[in-house]
Amino acid sequence: MFMLTHPLLSIVAILGVSFIFSLAARAERVALIRIVCLGASFASLVIGVLAGLSFDKGAAGYQFLSGFNFVEQYNLTFALGVDGLSFVFLLLTLFIFPVLFLSAWPVTKDPKQFFCHLMGMEILLVLTFTTIDLFYFFVLFESLLIPMFIMIGVWGARNRKIKAAYYFFLYTLFGSLFMLFGMIYLYHITGSLNFYSLLNAELVTEDQEIIWLCFFLAFAVKMPLFPFHIWLPEAHVEAPTTGSMLLASLLLKLGGYGFLRFSLTFLIEASEAFRPYVVALALAGVVYGSLSTLRQIDLKRIIAYSSVSHMNLVVLGLFSFSPNGVDGAIYLMVAHGVVSAALFFCVGVVYDRTHSRLLRYYGGLVSVMPLFTAAFFLFNLANMGFPGTPNFLGEILVFLGISEYSVLVLFLATPGLVLAAAFSVFLFARVCYGTLKTKYVVEFCDTNRRELSVIVVLTVMTVLLGLCANTVLEFTRVSGIAEGRQSAVFALLLSRATAAPRH
Repeated sequence: MFMLTHPLLSIVAILGVSFIFSLAARAERVALIRIVCLGASFASLVIGVLAGLSFDKGAAGYQFLSGFNFVEQYNLTFALGVDGLSFVFLLLTLFIFPVLFLSAWPVTKDPKQFFCHLMGMEILLVLTFTTIDLFYFFVLFESLLIPMFIMIGVWGARNRKIKAAYYFFLYTLFGSLFMLFGMIYLYHITGSLNFYSLLNAELVTEDQEIIWLCFFLAFAVKMPLFPFHIWLPEAHVEAPTTGSMLLASLLLKLGGYGFLRFSLTFLIEASEAFRPYVVALALAGVVYGSLSTLRQIDLKRIIAYSSVSHMNLVVLGLFSFSPNGVDGAIYLMVAHGVVSAALFFCVGVVYDRTHSRLLRYYGGLVSVMPLFTAAFFLFNLANMGFPGTPNFLGEILVFLGISEYSVLVLFLATPGLVLAAAFSVFLFARVCYGTLKTKYVVEFCDTNRRELSVIVVLTVMTVLLGLCANTVLEFTRVSGIAEGRQSAVFALLLSRATAAPRH
């Protein structure tokens, strides 16, 4: 009963206990640590799904609220709650982590610490997507840097892993320092960082623009928006397979979530003022990411630059200020979280057999790995936005939203779709067709049971998201007509957020 009444606290408690147990367990008991972490992650998913069944999609404001006041004189209340937007990303987190634990199962280098890092990151992500205070959001937002930095630097695949780890840490920390300044400035003006208080605060245009720019740098680096993307390909290439899956599926979504939760909600005037510049950067990122993908020879870099293109397309949807565009951006983030994780896992599967990610060492896998080839084909179809896949619906909604903003921007962004199809077909053909390169690998074997179980789960999630899109859109549906300068998107976001909270 407590789990249904307070699902967020229950999830955090289960994950926290398993984290403490994993830390306290002896390193020799690796099998037990793996089972405990996977079991706790799966139990959290079950609680999240049950909470989704009782979630009132028609109600405004936050639900499942719980919290307490840490520092009353400074108005810093640690509270957890979810509305439709945060609940979607919470469910995405809970769905992805059991897959991540399965993908990390064969890790042999200090597996106890690796699983502890994964469990710690799940706790931090759950708290980040459910906190309703900007101060704690920032603290959790930054705390995620440390375990990911260690994961790349310690468990990375190649000699450049230390450089990639510092790339990731310094780039993201640089943007976050500006966010810290903006947060302090905002607290100085309003006296509170609680989301409800900020929505009711009246900020002059100059203050909004200063704070918006500070927040923008942090969220743009996280997305990553062009030209703040330099760290991403390097981090993806050097990270272990599980780290790349985690980075693509969840950590990149923190930027889009931050834009929606903060910049596009209570900094409306500044968002409208800077919209043309953001759209220009995102438009350049869509085309640049797709073109860069075509010239890569490393499998991970291909998917990394594909992520750059997709996430810049998400920014176009968000800043279209259109109901269709925002819905499509949210859905595309969810779809990308599943599909990109699946593609990185597929790269990890073939890397385990060749110990190389260079395209010239691959070819003809369809003759020796038919199950893998079928799954890889499906995920490439999804990545290119083939009809019936989740990326297709997200991209169509985004382009509908862009068309409401500017037909010229729509025309300039359309080549990104063609290029996405081109590099997806190119990648699949080079890896799975042609001549089998037996010179580099003595024997290929199809997926084992663990790999097949991960692929099946990701395949089911991809198919369900493609066929049952309304399940997600019911949580985030944006509708209605606003009067005056505010768009329908922001009018609804404001009305939902300022409504009385529901316990």
